[in-house]
Amino acid sequence: MLGVAFTTGVLLALVGGTDAHRCVAPGSLVSKMLGQLDRSVSDTKPPNPSVLLAMNLAGGSGSSANQLLLRLIQEEAVKKARGRMTSGQVALLVLALLSSCKNPQQVQALGQSINLVHVLQQKTDEEVASLETVGVPSTTLFSVSLDALALCLVRAGGYESAAVALARQVLDPKKTIDVDTRAMAVQALVCAYGHADLQSVQDLLWKAVSGVTNDLLDEQERRGGLIGNIYSMGVALQALETSSKFYAPRQWDCEQAFDVVYRHDYQQPMAIAQVLPALVDKPYLQAASVNCDASTTASPDQGFSPPPSLETTKEHEAATIEVHYCILNTLIGKHFNNCTSVEVPAGSVLLKVLEAAEKKEPDTFSFKTEETFWGPMVVSIHGLAANPQDRTYWEFLSGEDALEEGVGTYKPHNMEHILANFTTY
Repeated sequence: MLGVAFTTGVLLALVGGTDAHRCVAPGSLVSKMLGQLDRSVSDTKPPNPSVLLAMNLAGGSGSSANQLLLRLIQEEAVKKARGRMTSGQVALLVLALLSSCKNPQQVQALGQSINLVHVLQQKTDEEVASLETVGVPSTTLFSVSLDALALCLVRAGGYESAAVALARQVLDPKKTIDVDTRAMAVQALVCAYGHADLQSVQDLLWKAVSGVTNDLLDEQERRGGLIGNIYSMGVALQALETSSKFYAPRQWDCEQAFDVVYRHDYQQPMAIAQVLPALVDKPYLQAASVNCDASTTASPDQGFSPPPSLETTKEHEAATIEVHYCILNTLIGKHFNNCTSVEVPAGSVLLKVLEAAEKKEPDTFSFKTEETFWGPMVVSIHGLAANPQDRTYWEFLSGEDALEEGVGTYKPHNMEHILANFTTY
């Protein structure tokens, strides 16, 4: 039995809360981002719980798009959570429903009911078992971070073992863990620390959070405010907002980090959903602390249009660029290294390059994609498919640098060299 009681409009109070700091985004930017999230909601696309979570944390729960998304997520939960959803996907459902003042233990839709917390516990146990037996989770450490955070916020069994396993992973000097994962782990570990009874567990969690957050601060200092890449900034800011006592007496220059975010025009809904909570000082850690009686504090600006510098002109549409595109596999099966050059309209996303290459040489450059909340993801090229069990995937690089954006958003420049490399993670 879970030691948590839910009543309408009343959720768990978060032990420890978040740390006060002086950085909050201008209302106009918050309104713009909420408007972008509103316009991303559609009953023809898979519902994104990260978008609902960000809306609620940023005070945008009163819109019709918000209510539509809530309904779609509840329907998605009863239809798919028990099946092939990953633990992290279920954890995001729990966080989104918590922030909507809904009980994730009693989700009802389409004449069905599901206890999402119970489902999440089962899937998290599988992740932890995999970590303990083979040293890697069954999905990703980012998922495990979401799992531990969601279970901790509802005080459900299993969160502490997940947090301990996560802390050991981020402390392992042999592990190379990306900024996004380490930053998301911070929120889960901070929550677990606030509820831990054993001193040994507290010491482990403190050491892990202190180590990660100081590393994040070191990177910010070295790179003039940037932590990871521009799409890592959202979770990195959330991590630093929630953990000041773990890196004290050191001070965080939040203004420098926020300035980096302000200089980027976020368009991808998933990216906005991660950065917006940080910009209003309402990180995921506060998902269970939303004021359910409060009215919307920031109205989406439905009339927002991009500045002229971002709009495509007719002259721009008419221009074309040449892109060199190669596919490489030296990992498994019959190795190959094939290249071609294609022309696409200037301003095209990388996906258009792949389509042009496939049209030019279909036997060589055929590919398949799957839709994700980050946009289309390439899962197969030249008949070679990524495999989660083998931890293989197609990585895209410009020259020697891995792309920070997906094929649906990255825009190559003229004469750029793009490589799709079959590799492991």
